[in-house]
Amino acid sequence: MRIGELSKRTGASPRSLRYYEEQGLLTSSRSDAGQRHYSDAAVQRVSLIRQLFDAGMSSRVIATVLPCVDIPGDLGIAEETFTAMMRERDRIDADIARLTETREALDVLIRANSRHRAELSTAARPVTQST
Repeated sequence: MRIGELSKRTGASPRSLRYYEEQGLLTSSRSDAGQRHYSDAAVQRVSLIRQLFDAGMSSRVIATVLPCVDIPGDLGIAEETFTAMMRERDRIDADIARLTETREALDVLIRANSRHRAELSTAARPVTQST
């Protein structure tokens, strides 16, 4: 199938599909006219690549994970894939911890601003005199 058909079947843009090829994640053959042609198996491959991107992996990490799919019976590759996925999980955990700290710092500023706004609101109220 050509790139447009693969795009329709997977929901990935042609630009994304070309990027996947540039990164070595997806392969195609070329017609005499230079058009890309993909096998039916490319649909599942693109689906997996998109899942891995959705899981927060970079194309570099995905390239280390895909051999596990390509050569499923190789224990060494399976171990390398496991290590790469655990490294990515650790990176994501560190990102979450950093974002949590950032949110907590922002919460402190929001509380201080809320107090300040309340003080300004009280100070801005006109004083009514009774006669």
